[in-house]
Amino acid sequence: MPHSPEEKKKVLARIRRIRGQCEGLERALDAGADCAPVLQQIAAIRGAVNGLMSEVLESHLREQFGQAAHCDDDRAARVAEMTGLIRSYLK
Repeated sequence: MPHSPEEKKKVLARIRRIRGQCEGLERALDAGADCAPVLQQIAAIRGAVNGLMSEVLESHLREQFGQAAHCDDDRAARVAEMTGLIRSYLK
């Protein structure tokens, strides 16, 4: 999670844009839009979500690995957490 006010503001702006894209997709589907523009909008939403995930993940990595671990168990726990997060995202 972004912790600085600047990072938080940036992430929230991304989320609002994604929400707008989803609302646009909903309107297009409701209006019976052709498949090509709908698919293009879905791809744009996926790209936006991937960008959001990348930004939050990068922030989390900096937070978790920007400082030395207190012990090997702590380091192993951090690595296991990150591995689990990345695996769940890639499914």
